[in-house]
Amino acid sequence: MFHRSRCNLALWFTLTMGSILVIFAGVLYYQAALDELEELDRLLDRKSKVMAVNAKYDTLKGQLDLENVPLIGSNVPPLGSDLVYARWYNTKRQMVQFFGTIPPQWLINKLGFYTIKPSHTQNNLWLRELTLPVYQDDLLIGYLQIATPLTSAQDNLAQLRLVLLLAVPSTLGVIGLAGFWLSGLAMQPIRDSYEQLQRFTADASHELRSPLSGISSNAQYGLLTSNPTVQRQRFEKIVEIAKSMNTLLNNLLFLARYGGRLPHESLQEVDLKSELVKITSEYTTQEVAQHVNLTYTLPTNSVMVLGDANLLCQAVVNLLNNACKYTVAGGQIKLRLFTQSSNAVIEVTDNGIGIPEADLAYIFERFYRVDKMRARKTGGYGLGLAIVQQIVFAHGGYISVKSVVNKGSNFQIILPLK
Repeated sequence: MFHRSRCNLALWFTLTMGSILVIFAGVLYYQAALDELEELDRLLDRKSKVMAVNAKYDTLKGQLDLENVPLIGSNVPPLGSDLVYARWYNTKRQMVQFFGTIPPQWLINKLGFYTIKPSHTQNNLWLRELTLPVYQDDLLIGYLQIATPLTSAQDNLAQLRLVLLLAVPSTLGVIGLAGFWLSGLAMQPIRDSYEQLQRFTADASHELRSPLSGISSNAQYGLLTSNPTVQRQRFEKIVEIAKSMNTLLNNLLFLARYGGRLPHESLQEVDLKSELVKITSEYTTQEVAQHVNLTYTLPTNSVMVLGDANLLCQAVVNLLNNACKYTVAGGQIKLRLFTQSSNAVIEVTDNGIGIPEADLAYIFERFYRVDKMRARKTGGYGLGLAIVQQIVFAHGGYISVKSVVNKGSNFQIILPLK
């Protein structure tokens, strides 16, 4: 599925970029043709002016002298061999003198520049023709018509076509490869999310299968036995498993509910100092913390943030629970609150078993356990740190962790100050 989607993305990217490239090549070729034609027109215009300026008209005698006109006259050297023909027509558009191919007796073409196709020429050449009126002292004395072959411009354009024919397919190939690579990068987050969803579904199914199996086996055993004491023990076990399942489902519901930022209207001012005081006073009396020494360091002033007090307390309690579970008897756990720049920092430090460096990148994933056997002993589902991260992200903060195996771990919740 992902490979097909990647190929489709690469194909559409190549088609889109290829269309743009072909249009660009067409515009480039068209502009080059215009430039070649413009350069040729400038050359024809200069030559026509040199020829026209040598034509003399005697107004008293009413006679036209073309002897000094290049190519047409006989007293001057030719202007150049690149002109196919030169023609002079009188004011009534009738042929007077010419050089080159035999012209029509009357001037029928429009004035200005004109391109003549090979079917209209004797030597099968594309020609660029210029016909212009010639004036002397604001008096029309005749029409000059000259033409030059387009061979040079056609050769240059042929070379450009060859370059484009080689460059465009090569570039399309590079675009295709780049599109395939870029589509792979674009699909990677989707692939990761899909794999994470698959892993999450498999883990959730696995976690729910175990307690359901326990409920079923205990209920069947309780129904088969007639001993009231055994039955009571089995039903108590069912209740305990059901509570565990309820906790798991609540955690999953929480992760689904708080996937993004909290709505602004639900945010309130929270004094982190007073909330942490409540947590430590209640937490030290709980059974999970009886085997460790829990100390805390709080600032003298209030530390105010915007958020949900219950969610923030749950995040801190989850970190404390993790620290207590993985710290041996007599170990030290420190809870600290301080400000840093424009942030509030809640720090939980322990000297427990620590986390291997290879696992640090994954500990916030749902159902991830560094040591699955140890986690099952302590009753964890591998959702505690995922919930902490979700809460912190929902408050616009982030969480960091440092850990050394057999030396302990340090978790920091960083939240923006109000």
